[in-house]
Amino acid sequence: MKVVVDTNVMLAALPKSSTSHIIFLELLRGSYSLCITNDILSEYEEIFRIKANQGVATLALDVLDILPNLLRINKYFFWNLITVDPDDNKFVDCAVSANADFIVTDDKHFNVLKKVHFPVVRIISSDDFIEMLLNQVAS
Repeated sequence: MKVVVDTNVMLAALPKSSTSHIIFLELLRGSYSLCITNDILSEYEEIFRIKANQGVATLALDVLDILPNLLRINKYFFWNLITVDPDDNKFVDCAVSANADFIVTDDKHFNVLKKVHFPVVRIISSDDFIEMLLNQVAS
């Protein structure tokens, strides 16, 4: 399963005490492939440093960098499907280029994608993704 994870979802998944931590744990276990571009990685780094600290940011990015299920994606098209917050388009463009199964996000700006017929980009909430991962682990 190929997935793009929004920055805020990934940030919430880092702390062990978080109910979203399973997202990070299952990534480490190889339960899914994380699709990422350079601009997404840069945003992860920036937000991790601001919201957590330099040590957490460095450690998290170093771990991501060595994962065999981290798929580095090159974008060749810029779809500009999200107009309310154009910065979110980096996730859409990555998902389209990677032919990802979905984007994991709780950001309401992505809801516009439900009305787009081409390219089809599926979104899933972090809660639904967690439920999917828990079901996968239980199987």
